[in-house]
Amino acid sequence: MVAVAILGVVFVSLYTGISNGFAFAKVTRENLRATQILQEKMETVRLYTWDQLTTSGFVPTNFVEGFYSSGTNNGGLVYTGRVAIASAPVTEAYSNNMKMVTIYLSWKSGRVVRNRQMQTLTAKHGLQNYIY
Repeated sequence: MVAVAILGVVFVSLYTGISNGFAFAKVTRENLRATQILQEKMETVRLYTWDQLTTSGFVPTNFVEGFYSSGTNNGGLVYTGRVAIASAPVTEAYSNNMKMVTIYLSWKSGRVVRNRQMQTLTAKHGLQNYIY
């Protein structure tokens, strides 16, 4: 009887460890995809000119992305995002030539709503002037 009880505890522990490992891998994949989406949106912000960035309505403020980037999500995980462009939080004389871009991303993983965000400062005479 003692051996059966020990064997039962071992199997329950093994099952718990394996299921927690798979859950951790799932959350890690979701976080990685969220980081990819945030980076992709930041790269597009980097390519906007100052006039495009400061023109109201030019930069899309809301977006939806799937877990699979190929567009065939098939009812899978959906990421919803928002782009916010605000004045830079600096008090120097050049503060009018800077903007803070924040990209917010959220998704529902099981019963938990997860959120990520990424921020950057962009300047009027920044990198986008050297691309063309």
